[in-house]
Amino acid sequence: MEKRSIKVDIAVFAGVVIIGAVLAGVFLLGKKPGKTVVVSIDGKAIATYPLDEDRQELLIGKDGGTNRLIITKGEAWIDEADCPDKLCVHQGKISNVNESIVCLPHRITVRIEGSDAGEAPDALAR
Repeated sequence: MEKRSIKVDIAVFAGVVIIGAVLAGVFLLGKKPGKTVVVSIDGKAIATYPLDEDRQELLIGKDGGTNRLIITKGEAWIDEADCPDKLCVHQGKISNVNESIVCLPHRITVRIEGSDAGEAPDALAR
């Protein structure tokens, strides 16, 4: 009885390790570098910038607050904001498709997108 229990435990452990490795591979290898940075305020896209051009932009939020967007070397980030919590500053650099930075007090979203318009969607909803 005890030998059977050990074999089952080993099989379950091996299965969990294999599933974990597959999921880690999908998430780590599935990242695609982005092409553009899309800035939205209150859900409306207001600007699109190429990710491969270095620039600094001052973003003025819905409430009049400001965030400074930096795009350099294929990465984008908010390095300065006058919001109280500064979570947008602490979110760090983004560079892959579907990564985003959000400043809730100013209602600003910075999102990375790819450039292939003919690319298949990740999921379909009906």
